[in-house]
Amino acid sequence: MSASGEHDDAAANFRPADVADAAAIADIYRPYVIRSMASFEEVPPVPDEIGRRMLAPPRLPWFIASRADDVVGYAYASHHHARPGYRWSVDCTVYLAESERGHGTGRALYERLLPQLRSLGYVTAFAGIALPNPPSVRLHEAVGFTHVGDFRNAGFKHGRWHDVGWWQRALRDRPQSPREPEAWSPDAPGSIDNL
Repeated sequence: MSASGEHDDAAANFRPADVADAAAIADIYRPYVIRSMASFEEVPPVPDEIGRRMLAPPRLPWFIASRADDVVGYAYASHHHARPGYRWSVDCTVYLAESERGHGTGRALYERLLPQLRSLGYVTAFAGIALPNPPSVRLHEAVGFTHVGDFRNAGFKHGRWHDVGWWQRALRDRPQSPREPEAWSPDAPGSIDNL
């Protein structure tokens, strides 16, 4: 932060996440699990579980944002559904440390994640948002997601039912014969072209 208390956006660094970042990622995610409905998990995953998710085949991109060597946010993709016909679709998520919200970090993370997904051959990205969550809706719409519908009373957490809105973004034109999506490697050429 600058002397005025504002973030110095030039000081933010972005890179592919590594399993060594799992503890920092777990720390950022924990409050979302415990105190909010942004995640329907009820028990915060431990770093080993985060690492397992990061490496689950076929591997999908994870990116982190850091300031002064502290991880302050992350974004990742997961498989939309297990059935084979869904393999060109992914779900996308961003989580930020409380101090990072509203400073463009989530958008910057998506600006790294979404092009990577496109380059790997994915066609459609989805984002499920427990409602109401105006900041998350604004973020997703700012990076090109469009609201496509709501699942009413889809999850129960903190003593009440929550609707989940779904947003969708095309990553590329829909090919008639899509190529198989590739597994992501953070070390492969091109995996950080957009950083």
